[in-house]
Amino acid sequence: MLVPISSESSEIIIKGSRFLAESFIISSQNQVREILKSQKQKYSDSTHVVHAFIAGKNGEIMGMSDDGEPSGTAGRPMLDVLKGRNCTNLMITVTRWFGGTLLGTGGLVHAYGDCTKSVLEKIQFEELIEKQSFSFVVDYQQFQIVKKLLEKYELYDYSEQFGSEITISGKVAIVKFEELKLEIFDKTNGKIVVV
Repeated sequence: MLVPISSESSEIIIKGSRFLAESFIISSQNQVREILKSQKQKYSDSTHVVHAFIAGKNGEIMGMSDDGEPSGTAGRPMLDVLKGRNCTNLMITVTRWFGGTLLGTGGLVHAYGDCTKSVLEKIQFEELIEKQSFSFVVDYQQFQIVKKLLEKYELYDYSEQFGSEITISGKVAIVKFEELKLEIFDKTNGKIVVV
């Protein structure tokens, strides 16, 4: 499963109608409601603010809305595009300003689907990895030993704070946490305990 690490926007014009797709990184359905409310306020002059989203560890939470477009012509094609991308924790809104020419049901399906695809192409994704936070304190004598050991692991949000001792914190893939914890304990002869 992929998760977005950037938010993007994309715009297309079809027969005078303007379609603006915007992506949002989400972690819950509550965020979807807040974002949708905000988008509708921000674009109060628009004709429709359609949305689709996927969330959850396995992309098991999904939702969409046509926001007044004919049923199945807007939110459904957007959600289908998202499902085809094998991603989660992502919401797309497509805001439409009607240009005077009716697009028909087929035209709407293509417009909303294509607009969603165009914004997805811009988003940067990474593999979804469950992470475990860690931190520990090390003295200056053992700092280089620990630093060398940590190079073996892919760490996230890593930081070092220097004072009378050094506080190291970050995140590691949950499947690697016990290994990292034991290795630091062993290499420092039990002097450092990772929490």
